[in-house]
Amino acid sequence: MFINWGNDFSHLIIWRCVNISKEFQINEQIRDKEVRVIDQDDNQLGVMSGREAQRLADERELDLVKISPNAKPPVCRILDYGKFRYEQSRKEKEAKKKQKVINIKEIRMSANVQEHDLDVKAKNCRKFLENGDRVKASVRFRGREMSYTNVGKDLLLKFAEKVSDVGKMEKPPRLEGRSMVINLVPLKENN
Repeated sequence: MFINWGNDFSHLIIWRCVNISKEFQINEQIRDKEVRVIDQDDNQLGVMSGREAQRLADERELDLVKISPNAKPPVCRILDYGKFRYEQSRKEKEAKKKQKVINIKEIRMSANVQEHDLDVKAKNCRKFLENGDRVKASVRFRGREMSYTNVGKDLLLKFAEKVSDVGKMEKPPRLEGRSMVINLVPLKENN
């Protein structure tokens, strides 16, 4: 038996090509009956029909942009759309510059680590803290070592003391499952 699918899947192809963006509706794309209008000087012109608002924007040789589509009635602003988009992109770039990525490096040890190994791990921790990263130092307990958590606590406090010139503990050592953990933060944040 042959089934004729015809153009049943064509709408899926079109749907996949639609690009969802954060663009604003401008000029003729605004089809609301009533809109609240604000001019380029931030003066409220009141509630008017969409056509009247469009005519007003055309008289001033500017664009009508729907700023808040979810408001009742929707809020539109009369402005230069090219300049508006430029300012929006600048604000987004400034916001991205101000964001700071916090990296957390992890250093793992066993409860019976030797002194030299502890010094090597402290040296690596010192590098991380000098670069401005946070460090999570953990001691893993295996088998019967769980009954000697005080050894791990002393080890972590000793470790924190070795790097105390470049970092400090956020909180005292705490038990997370079969590991005891401390978080170290740099003394001064690198900008």
